[in-house]
Order: sequence, then structure tokens, then C-alpha cells
Amino acid sequence: MVKDLADPSRPTGQASGSPLMPRHVAMIMDGNGRWAKAHGLPRLEGHRRGLDALRKTVRAVLARNIPFLTVYSFSSENWRRPQDEVAELMGLLRHFIRQDVKELASQNVKIRIIGNRDGLPSDIVALLQEAEATTASNTSLTLTVAFNYGARDEIVRAARKLAADVLSGALALDGIDEEVFSHALDTSAIPDPDVIIRTSGELRLSNFLMWQAAYSELVFSPLCWPDFDDHALDEALLDYGRRQRRFGGLDAVGAQPS
Repeated sequence: MVKDLADPSRPTGQASGSPLMPRHVAMIMDGNGRWAKAHGLPRLEGHRRGLDALRKTVRAVLARNIPFLTVYSFSSENWRRPQDEVAELMGLLRHFIRQDVKELASQNVKIRIIGNRDGLPSDIVALLQEAEATTASNTSLTLTVAFNYGARDEIVRAARKLAADVLSGALALDGIDEEVFSHALDTSAIPDPDVIIRTSGELRLSNFLMWQAAYSELVFSPLCWPDFDDHALDEALLDYGRRQRRFGGLDAVGAQPS
């Protein structure tokens, strides 16, 4: 296990004399279908195993004292998948909230849901609200679940909100800057991700946290998501810890590569 645990009081990127650890890890959990196909199993079984991998990852992140984890669970483009697969995914979401939220609450995990809730089934919206309300006061880990989420949609919704504020007189046009815009996004209450990890070997962000990822480090794992485990997480964290983070400047911030 990586020993240099994240310190929530230390600004992101500040060196501590050992490999840099992130405060915020974001995950693109890709490869459930490919895993199932490789093992001769139906796609639903791949998604079930992916849910197991998520449970293990949450426990691993908690053990490493990383205070923020964001996972890409269902994109706004995923509705284009076959209807039977979408129905299965919705069933897994219902199962996760009904069965896992109590355990997560007992582990002091706070759940946040980001994404567009307009047009979602009413029972799904109620479950999302229940998960957030049940865990609202927890402080060990903020688990942000991107559901019905797309970064372009998020940016458009933020722009519309700010435009409405300008039209109403609540906000001056020249009062819009990067900070104000960031606060209009779904992720306003959490820091930008230090590292984004994508599984399955794909090398793209797929419309995930495009604004927030401006200076995120990217780590790509060849493993399909159901095979992602503690060892794979530690490898990704060590990769991140050796990076030289400059945030657009000339001087590296954080640990130097060994």
C-alpha cells in the first residue's frame, strides 16, 4: 500500500518529502462489457462485477485517507445503449442505493450525485435524493457519482444559469470569471480532480469533467474495470506521485520523479 496518505489540510500539489498523493481521485470505470465478453458471460454480469469493483475501490480509497472520489457511473450518452441494458443498469443503481448506502453511511461516506436530473424516472430521482440526504453530514470521504452526466451538458447548464442571473440583475456580466463559472457547475463544492484514472486501455475522457480536468493528471490502466483492485489503484497513485505538476508555470509542484 502507498504509505504517504493524503492530508486534507495540505494544498493540492504541495510537496511532503515523499511521493505526492492526491486529495481527489476521479475514475472512468470502463470495460465491464469487454470483461464479460472475454469471460463468456452476459454484459449484465460484467456490470455486476463492476459494481463489486466500485465497492472495493471505495474501501481502498477510504483506507488511503483520500477525501474525494468521483466515479463516472452513467453518461448522458449511455441512454443510446439497448433498452434492455439500460433497464439492467437502472436496476443495479436501485440495488446499489437500497443496499449499499447504509454501509457507506456507517463508514462516514458522504454521497453526492452530479448530472442532469431533468427527465429521469421519479423513483430514480427520489433514490438519488435519499442517498444524498442520508449521508449529508458524513466527513471521511465524499463519493461523487456522475449519473446522467455529460461535461458539455454541465457546462451548458452552468452558462444558462449565469445568463439567467445576468438577465435578472443578480449578476453583472463582467462579474463572470473562472471562479464564478466553476461555482455554477455541478461540482462546485469539491476540488478539481488531481488525477483521473481510466480503465480498459482507452485513451480519452469521454465527456467527463472537461472543465475540471484542465490540470488533472491522467492515468490509463489496461485492466477492465472489474479487474481493477488495490494493487492497480496503488500503481496508479504511484504513477501520479511521480509526476511533475506545473499548473501552467515553470516550476514543478510536488515530488520529483525518482
